[in-house]
Amino acid sequence: MNDASSSTLATSAKATLDGITGRDLSNRDRMALPVQEMPCQEPAVRAHNMGEVALGYTEAQARVEAARCLQCKNAPCIAGCPVSIDIPGFIRRVAEGDYHGAAEVIRRTNLLPAICGRVCPQEAQCQAPCTLGKALKTVDKAVQIGRLERFVADRERAVGGVPMPSVAPPSGKRVAIVGSGPAGLTVAADVRREGHEVVIYEAFQKPGGVMVYGIPEFRLPKAIVREEAEKLERMGVRFELNTLVGRTRPLEALLHEDGFDAVFVGVGAGLPKFMDIPGENYVGVFSANEYLTRANLMRAWDTEHADTPIYPSRRVAVLGGGNVAMDSARMALRLGAEEVHVLYRRTREEMPARAEEVAHAMEEGVVFDFLSSPTEVLGDDKAIVTGLRVLSYRLGEPDASGRRSPVAMEGSEHDVPFDTVIVAIGNESNPLLAKTTPGLEVDRKGHVLVDASQKTRLDRVWAGGDIVLGAATVILAMGEGRRAAAAINEYLKGK
Repeated sequence: MNDASSSTLATSAKATLDGITGRDLSNRDRMALPVQEMPCQEPAVRAHNMGEVALGYTEAQARVEAARCLQCKNAPCIAGCPVSIDIPGFIRRVAEGDYHGAAEVIRRTNLLPAICGRVCPQEAQCQAPCTLGKALKTVDKAVQIGRLERFVADRERAVGGVPMPSVAPPSGKRVAIVGSGPAGLTVAADVRREGHEVVIYEAFQKPGGVMVYGIPEFRLPKAIVREEAEKLERMGVRFELNTLVGRTRPLEALLHEDGFDAVFVGVGAGLPKFMDIPGENYVGVFSANEYLTRANLMRAWDTEHADTPIYPSRRVAVLGGGNVAMDSARMALRLGAEEVHVLYRRTREEMPARAEEVAHAMEEGVVFDFLSSPTEVLGDDKAIVTGLRVLSYRLGEPDASGRRSPVAMEGSEHDVPFDTVIVAIGNESNPLLAKTTPGLEVDRKGHVLVDASQKTRLDRVWAGGDIVLGAATVILAMGEGRRAAAAINEYLKGK
């Protein structure tokens, strides 16, 4: 989308808003209003810069989109939200032009609206049960809740109106939080508000977890994450960076030597999976974790100011079909690759990645090799990647997840030249804490076992986010953080 297209969207929205202002809209009127498309950078331009792809709604677009909401009394969208935002309440205020009021409604339950509005899969959560979408027979025409949430949060940030949460008088209690991802930051805010001392231990040199090392700048500007961390610091939360609990400091020592009354574990699921095929250890094969961490956290894309080395690539193969695969493929383009292919064993319809991210990748020139998967990484006599041996598939019957199972086509193997391979087929829980913390129970996948309040089997230890769920979403991690914080606060009140 170019500047002219964005201008057309803005002009059209302004005309629509003028036409409905002052009118008492019926449900039929609301259903007739067009979905407001998100203005974006032109694909050919954005594929070579790190600027944010989605540019955000104009005020007119936001008010028109908000006017589409039917204000259902049963509000199924709230049930679809992991942190139960009063969605009709904040949208009604947007429609009225009361943006500060809308922000206040959101922040009752969501502390990271600028982040969630950008990266959460609303189409599978709050927008999926939207009454309007069901009436129009497609979730694509549901009220664009995520885009409105982003608009409200961005406007609040732009006018400097983000309020500081109030903090109760010191309670004398201390809480340690291991990991500064979305679950950890949520717990920190909720626990600190009750007057408890909070220290966050983060293994990396910057707070934010997956929001900093995993999600690219072009989807989530790191300044937004930095602002949230700085807000916690102003509340009195202390960050201990470059501290790997379980290695530099045992988890048990936090409770028994450092004097913490409770610990929350939110270390995420950062152990990459590989395919276990021949040649996967060749030079030029990367896990998506390493590739994105170098590019995001260590800013390898900023060659003039960063010293981080990044592997020079011309033809890149990305293995996988999720959001991390899309991030890796689009990042490879921005790092200078001439051609990027995504290899996926099923078709586009079965891809777990957000439809919007797949569409953006296609617009930017990423090539999708559906019904394809490698059986071997090819290399030269120096063990440097030269290509992939690829097997073709067809779709068979649905598997346990409901997706049709890929069936290998005998005799279809063929070699394709690549100089870089990025494996993005998922993550597992890092086993470090479980191995170094006696009594911390995990399931066979390494996920920490918790009860309904996020309490682990260890006394005074709670856990949440990807270390419990497996690789999930920002807002699901936040939801677990809120439950854990409520339980910790209740426990400390009794203590």
